[in-house]
Amino acid sequence: MNDRTCIVTRKTGGPDDLIRFVAGPDGQVVPDLKRELPGRGCWVTAERWAVDKAVAKGLYARALKQKVVAPPDLGATVDMLMARQLAGMMNMARKAGEFVAGSAKVDLAIRSGAALATFHAADAAADGRRKLDQARKAFWLQMETEGPIPAFVPFGAAEIDTLLHENAFKHAAALAGKAGEGVVKRAMMLHRYRAAPGTEGKAAMTNK
Repeated sequence: MNDRTCIVTRKTGGPDDLIRFVAGPDGQVVPDLKRELPGRGCWVTAERWAVDKAVAKGLYARALKQKVVAPPDLGATVDMLMARQLAGMMNMARKAGEFVAGSAKVDLAIRSGAALATFHAADAAADGRRKLDQARKAFWLQMETEGPIPAFVPFGAAEIDTLLHENAFKHAAALAGKAGEGVVKRAMMLHRYRAAPGTEGKAAMTNK
């Protein structure tokens, strides 16, 4: 039997499609995003609604085969941990020269083909986003790719300052490379997690 079967949907998936949970020493359900914690684990589709439903239906205790407490804010905890992972990957990519901030640098990265994705703070000026969206579209039409590179709005104004401190940005881009690819992967996972069922993160990610 595939041990990566969602306890909510009963569908199987790869490790990036599901989140592992274990029972902590205090009997609390703990998210194991890195899939490293010891003990029996269970898997839930990596979307907020599924984590919340597993809490509401008491599915964690059944799957872990022991008495556990699933905190009502477990879904929010997972969101916070995923956001921290994304911010940490952004900082790592910045040190590797694969994450740049500032409208001019982002525009250059898009038009040169180095950008894998763009990122905007929730309170970034609409005009700034519009100009970079135009650059994304122009490069797409020029290169005749399947679509423009994705644009993400992963953090609110307060959240971005808390997570990134002096590395907070209004506009940024992940560049080609292993670290840059890691940023995009985690951004996609976070947006999928936050999306309503069936929307595939469209509220937070756009290809317009």
